[in-house]
Amino acid sequence: MITHDLRVMADAMLDKKAQDVVDIDLRPLGTAITDHFMICNADSTTNVNAIADNVIEKMRTEVGRKPFRMQGMENNFWIILDYGDIVAHIFLTEYRKFYRLEDLWADAPHKEYKDRKTPAKKTQ
Repeated sequence: MITHDLRVMADAMLDKKAQDVVDIDLRPLGTAITDHFMICNADSTTNVNAIADNVIEKMRTEVGRKPFRMQGMENNFWIILDYGDIVAHIFLTEYRKFYRLEDLWADAPHKEYKDRKTPAKKTQ
């Protein structure tokens, strides 16, 4: 189920101290190449890499999914993990601020993920 997969991915990001974890639901737009963008950022390339590695591991072990494609693992500025219906974007903080994916998809519903100890907040 997609909701469970999104939660597993968000938790994997948060486990490694990802910041501002947001799901953008692209389905209502009807023009996107995927159903969801899961976006987060971190302040160092080491942390970006750790987040990506944890997402890959948790998605494999908890939901049995491997990414179809991966990009950015060689520099850790912006890593993209493509799971088909979910595409994870793990940014170095300044790259996220520069590319502003949330602004490009502002008309799509956004959901912010927090640690399970903190209630999640919906935006838009």
